[in-house]
Amino acid sequence: MSDHFKKQAFLPLRIAVSTVSDSRTEDQDTSGKYLKESAETAGHQVVAKEIVRDDVYQLRALFSRWIADPDINVVLSTGGTGVTGRDSTPEAVTPLLDKRIEGFGELFRQVSFDEIGASTLQSRAFAGLANGTFIFCLPGSTGACRTAWERILLPQLDSRTRPCNFAQLIPRLLER
Repeated sequence: MSDHFKKQAFLPLRIAVSTVSDSRTEDQDTSGKYLKESAETAGHQVVAKEIVRDDVYQLRALFSRWIADPDINVVLSTGGTGVTGRDSTPEAVTPLLDKRIEGFGELFRQVSFDEIGASTLQSRAFAGLANGTFIFCLPGSTGACRTAWERILLPQLDSRTRPCNFAQLIPRLLER
């Protein structure tokens, strides 16, 4: 490990949180609330939080706005990643990505298997990078958000995690 990594300090990130739902209100949004509170507890700044209908065009409008905002480093989204009904987060967001982070969905389903068994196959959780903004799309359940946050996102959004993490890439992405 190089000295560069040993000298890294915590880098607070600016995060936006979306909840994809046709029915949830702010009072009922336990998953979005969990992600917001967890990010803030970890030392990050949540600069935006919205509930958006599970509609491809409304999702694209919100994500496009956040992707274009230089003050947002990370988007955490919950909901719309299943296989039924109007679940359309992957169809809405994937065309906006510059790069997919294939390992995120794979790892999420792997760690979820310990908790919910083969039902994890119904998750289409995914992640990617767009205009230097990291995007993580999670299932709508609070349990799934907790699993993703605690097992994957918390360490990967912490600039002190070794041997590498997403947070350390953000300054380089902004230098483009």
